Amino acid sequence: MEPGTIWLLLCAALVLFMTPGLAFFYGGLVKAKSVVSMMMLSFGAMGLVFTLWILYGFNMGSNGDDLIDGVLANPFSDFGLSDMAANNPEALAGVAFGSTFAVITTALISGAVADRARFFPWMVFAGLWATIVYFPSQGWVWGLDGDGNLTGWIGKFGFGDTAVIDWAGGTVVHISAGAAALALALVLGKRANFSKELSRPHNVPLVLIGAAILWFGWFGFNAGAAADNGTGSLIFLNTIAAPAAGIIGFLVMEHLKEGKATAVGAASGAVAGLVAITPACANLTPGWSIVLGLLAGVICAYAIELKYKLGFDDSLDVVGLHLVAGLLGCLYLGFFATDTGLFVGGNLDQLLTQIVPVAVVMVFSFVVAFVLAKAIDATLGFRVTAEEEVAGIDPVLHGSEGYALD
Repeated sequence: MEPGTIWLLLCAALVLFMTPGLAFFYGGLVKAKSVVSMMMLSFGAMGLVFTLWILYGFNMGSNGDDLIDGVLANPFSDFGLSDMAANNPEALAGVAFGSTFAVITTALISGAVADRARFFPWMVFAGLWATIVYFPSQGWVWGLDGDGNLTGWIGKFGFGDTAVIDWAGGTVVHISAGAAALALALVLGKRANFSKELSRPHNVPLVLIGAAILWFGWFGFNAGAAADNGTGSLIFLNTIAAPAAGIIGFLVMEHLKEGKATAVGAASGAVAGLVAITPACANLTPGWSIVLGLLAGVICAYAIELKYKLGFDDSLDVVGLHLVAGLLGCLYLGFFATDTGLFVGGNLDQLLTQIVPVAVVMVFSFVVAFVLAKAIDATLGFRVTAEEEVAGIDPVLHGSEGYALD
């Protein structure tokens, strides 16, 4: 087995570990009587999306066998990957690595419907959204033909001499998931007794454990594709620098607003920095990564508060963290990307190049998610009843409670 293949498989394992980490992070943030339900949304996504990715999802990314050039490939071109397994088994490492991205992206959305979503309607949504939005759109950024040339429209897009920079998925992972989360929050409506005072996490240590696992797995997320291009050390260091600065920025904002720095704020700041550096980790110096992390912490701390002012219940701040920090990370490159950013030797071309895919992915994901959620809610019923929500949804949906105290 080639060293690059071994590295990619190790990174795939790291990224796979992120989804259970997300389950811990989300599980600690919700009410004690819905922690099992919240974590099951992530584990359900793991079971379903991994399976769909292997069957046909990988094939849908632009790969040279396109039904629509640069947009959509034939999902049945190698159904179940039997041809690849027989003729090019080494390439399955890339399939495994990509599968973990598909799962974590879908699972991220579930944070918007905490404490009130039914499990099987969520599974229907997750499968359809992954099929319609994520499977083709990941090929827009990373799709390659047999010769290793970019084939997706985002990968080939650019103004002047610039090309889109999105190393590990600021657009198709974080912006896409954040936009879908906003759509779900709008369709399902607010939780009972929705307010800042009643939205306290039930288990802060669980949140911190989840955040730590996410940060650990993120090194695989960002550095997985860097085995052969000499940027691995830079990516690794930037994946330390930005979330570290994100913690500082978020905690400073908390102290200025509330007079105290919280553990959940530290975890949220780290995630904000990680999200922001995802598209930018290979194209910023460490100093500019620190600045990006600080901005992400400050801006996301402010953005999270907007849901109370605007009246939409994005329960676990998928919009405030992933959509906002994803937008920040992608657009920040237009100003500070090494050699091409406006302020570091470039011109407006990089910024203009970054804007277009950000806008397209955000609108596409939001519209599809909104339509799917509306249709599922009208047919299957997406939300639990008011009585079930108040009583606690874990026993109703899953027959168990998170904490058996007797």
